[in-house]
Amino acid sequence: MNGLPERRIDVQFDDNRLLPMLYGEHDRHLARIESLLGVSLISRGNTLTISGPPDAAETARTALNGLYGRLTRGQTIDGGEVDGAVRMATADPVISGLAPGEEPRASGQQATITRAEIALRTRRRGPITPRSPTQAAYLQALAESELVFGLGPAGTGKTYLAVAQAVALLTTGQVDRIVLSRPAVEAGERLGFLPGDLKEKVDPYLRPLYDALHDMLPAEQVKKRLESGEIEIAPLAFMRGRTLGNAFVILDEAQNTTPMQMKMFLTRLGEGGRMVITGDISQIDLPSGTRSGLRDALDILRGVEGVRFVRFTDADVVRHPMVARIIRAYDQADAREAARKQARRANPTSEYSAPETTDREAGIVGDPE
Repeated sequence: MNGLPERRIDVQFDDNRLLPMLYGEHDRHLARIESLLGVSLISRGNTLTISGPPDAAETARTALNGLYGRLTRGQTIDGGEVDGAVRMATADPVISGLAPGEEPRASGQQATITRAEIALRTRRRGPITPRSPTQAAYLQALAESELVFGLGPAGTGKTYLAVAQAVALLTTGQVDRIVLSRPAVEAGERLGFLPGDLKEKVDPYLRPLYDALHDMLPAEQVKKRLESGEIEIAPLAFMRGRTLGNAFVILDEAQNTTPMQMKMFLTRLGEGGRMVITGDISQIDLPSGTRSGLRDALDILRGVEGVRFVRFTDADVVRHPMVARIIRAYDQADAREAARKQARRANPTSEYSAPETTDREAGIVGDPE
């Protein structure tokens, strides 16, 4: 392998009935691990031989043992779990996942955590485990802190894991209710012109929260708890004047709040309550010139005791691999635009422009017309 020293590791599995699920249909799980780590996997009976660079071979063994452990506990694995196991096995064992300058704990001591130690149990999906080091840090923060900010691009599990934590605490009696909210910024929080009653007006903006709930609880449970008030889904404007005690409160798409709305929401936290704020400051839909309440809160609350910030990147995207590549491409485009603006400010009389991406670099072949 390119002249690098190679290591061979034999991994034995006790229960060969689990191997078809571990290896995947037509060995697709093994093929995925080979592709991600650049190793070779050969199966003989209950033994799997791993060959490749020492670090990669050890990572493959750790990932395979983790996946096999899931199967022995009666859990299932899919392509996403395979990717997650590799990400977790590749990670540094000390995980913070926090914003630069933030401490993992109020004491400043770092936490060593593993994927197997963190699992949320929900009635429909069963155990939900992290698929990246940052997700592990996020789940740990959700378990330990009363106010957590989850920041980063779509597809990283920010909202999904927050809802999973909320459902786990509600079903075990650790909180009395769940309150889920989003700013209906597309309608400017002015929904009167839309057809239907209030529920019909706001539901399209809250649909992602409903989807997460239905993924974790049976439909009849969701309906029953919504009717009883144990679960409440409402637009941000409906939070004003309330105190949310003994509740798990989630504000999604927080980048689309104003500073006044963010302050209003944060001060709703009551005794025994927990609050999670999720958002992506690169996806602000507010009118031009309006400062994001999420960006404002990050500046103001940095260093406040008990507040945790967890930052996700495109490496944490757990949707289709193409999503991570799309996010990375847009981030690079944003960086080029920022470089142009900085150059113009530094030399207003220059005609500076960053190099354009050629068709070949962009992967365009033939006549685009």
